Amino acid sequence: MTEYRVHTLANGIKILHKYAASAITHCCFMVNAGSRDEPENKEGLAHFIEHLLFKETEKRNTSQILNRLELVGADLNAYTTKEYTCVHASMLNPHLERAIDLFEDIVFHSTFSEEEMEKERGVILDEIASYLDQPEEAIQDDFEALLFKGHAMGNNILGTPETVTAFSKADIQEFIKNNYNTSEMIFAVFGDYSFEKVIKLSEKYWGQVPANHPVKNRITPKSNSAEKTIVQKPISQTHCIIGGQAYKAKHSDRTGLLLLNNLLGGMGMSNRLNLEIREKHGIAYTVESNYTSFTDTGIFSVYFGTDAEKADKATRLVNKEFKKLREQPLGSLQLHQAKQKFIGQIALAEENRMSLILSIAKSVLDYDHADSLQQLFDKINNVTAKQLQHISNEIFDADKLTTLVFQPEQ
Repeated sequence: MTEYRVHTLANGIKILHKYAASAITHCCFMVNAGSRDEPENKEGLAHFIEHLLFKETEKRNTSQILNRLELVGADLNAYTTKEYTCVHASMLNPHLERAIDLFEDIVFHSTFSEEEMEKERGVILDEIASYLDQPEEAIQDDFEALLFKGHAMGNNILGTPETVTAFSKADIQEFIKNNYNTSEMIFAVFGDYSFEKVIKLSEKYWGQVPANHPVKNRITPKSNSAEKTIVQKPISQTHCIIGGQAYKAKHSDRTGLLLLNNLLGGMGMSNRLNLEIREKHGIAYTVESNYTSFTDTGIFSVYFGTDAEKADKATRLVNKEFKKLREQPLGSLQLHQAKQKFIGQIALAEENRMSLILSIAKSVLDYDHADSLQQLFDKINNVTAKQLQHISNEIFDADKLTTLVFQPEQ
C-alpha cells in the first residue's frame, strides 16, 4: 500500500492517487455514511439510496447511466456497509474522465423520482426475500441484531419489507443532508496517470460540489453479555454462530486479533477450526471465523453449518479451540508460522487491485493514512504470544460469547 498521494479540495473531498503502470484503472468514490446512521424506523435507507444512484439524474436516465461506462467495456458497481457507501468502477485508462463525470452526476445530482423509487422497492424486497432464503447469510444479520440489541449497528443493511415500503423522497434528502459530509468523502484512483492529472480532473468535477459539514452523532453500542438463542426454521441443516463484540478500528490489539482470527478460522484449509472440525472429525463442510472492526466497536464470530445431530459436537470443538488459545500461549514455531501465513496472504491479496484501492481509501478516511505493506508486516511481526493469549481471554471469554442457532423444524 505504498506510494499513494492525497490532496484535499476546498470543499473537503479527499482525492487519492496510487500509481500503477497498467492499462486498467480502478477507482472508487466512498462516503462515510452507512446503515448505522439511519434514523429509527428507517432501516435500509442508506442501501436504498445506493440503489437509486443508478436510476436517474438531472441529465441522465437509467439507460444512459448504465451505458456511460458499460459501452466502453467498464465494470460499474456499488455497495453499502454499516458505516460506508461506495461506488466503484474498473476501466481502460482513457476513460477515467468518463467515470469521474458519471460518479459526480449520480452521487450529487440524482433525482430520486417517485417512479424509480417504486421500481427499486420491488427489487430490494426481492433481494430481502432471497437473502432470507439463505440461512448461512440470514444468520449473520440475526446474530448482529443479538449483539447490538436496540442499536442501529444491529439493523439489517437491507432494511425490512415494512421500512423499505415506507421510504419517501423526503427521507432520502434528509439522510443525505445529515450524513453526506464532504469532509468524509474520498475519490481514489489506482492507475497510470500523473498525480497532477488526477487533481486537475478532480477539481473540474468534484471541486464544484458545495461543501456540506453536518455533525454525526454516532452512539457507541453497549457491551453485550452472553446469551444463547435457538430458532427453528424450515431448513435441512443446523447453522450456528458463536461470537461477541470485539475491538474497534483504532484499538492497539486490532492487529493481534486479525492474526488470531486468521489462525483460528481464516483463509485456506489449514486453519485450526477447519483442521479440527472438518478434516479430523468430518462434521462440517463450512467452518470459518470473521473479525470486522468499526469506528467504535467490532464483531468477532465463528460460523459453521452441519447436520442437526452433529451440531452439539461441533459447538464443543469450537469452544475447545477458544479454551486452548485462552490457556496456552502459542509456541515460538506456531507463532512464527501463523505470522508467515498471514503475511503471505496479505501480500497475495495486493494482486486484487480493486480491493486494494478500496482498502486504501477506507484507511485514509478512518486513519488519515494507509500503512505500507512493510509497516503492516512489522505490526504483525511485533505481536507476541503473551499478547495473543491476553486477546484470547478478552474476546473468547465464555461470559461474553453469544450463540445463535438455526435448527431444522422438529
